[in-house]
Amino acid sequence: MTNDQTAEITWRDGCVPVSARFDDPYFSLDNGLAETRHTFLDGNDLAARLCDGFHVAELGFGTGLNMLALAVAWQDWGQGQGRIKFTSFEAYPMAVSDIAQALEGFREVADIAPPFLDAWAQGKRNFELGSLDVEVITGDARASLAHWNSKADAWFLDGFSPAKNPELWGPELMQQVADHTAPNGTFATYTAAGHVRRALADAGFNVERRAGFGRKRHMSAGRLSEAEHD
Repeated sequence: MTNDQTAEITWRDGCVPVSARFDDPYFSLDNGLAETRHTFLDGNDLAARLCDGFHVAELGFGTGLNMLALAVAWQDWGQGQGRIKFTSFEAYPMAVSDIAQALEGFREVADIAPPFLDAWAQGKRNFELGSLDVEVITGDARASLAHWNSKADAWFLDGFSPAKNPELWGPELMQQVADHTAPNGTFATYTAAGHVRRALADAGFNVERRAGFGRKRHMSAGRLSEAEHD
């Protein structure tokens, strides 16, 4: 079993988990799964890029909804041809009961969620989910990412709001994201905050502002510049 520091959760409308520590919901009040697909899957152009051995990394595991959406997408797009990797960094893992309650509203991931919930209940942070090899690294990403020995082809930057969780969006951590990105690797995030976009640009990404999901007018996405891996 792990010694995770479990997240403290309150509930909005009985179905949307809200972090008591950061006073921020874990996913969109409009439709969390649709937000994931628009922001992270489409934002990283994964329909065209996913292939055997592809590696996605994430800041902010939360309910695991992004992971589940990726697993379902790989089933559909990859048709079971090969395996992909998913690594997520999470400081305050949720209790399995809270995750299960949060996922009840997403029928599209209901079939693939039980093995994840079983593994999580057993304290496993490395497990298989269909054709997805999952690793969840607990603790402060500002420390753990620097010691990670892999590079991601795509990043989901999904920490809580930069205004409420600035530690997960600082220039030093964004530089670590760039340093742990493979050539031609990408990132996507729901936030278009100017200081986050500048930090990612300074770290070596070509940053774009794009149309956001739902109530969010804009989001950000980008690709590691050629100069960073020449």
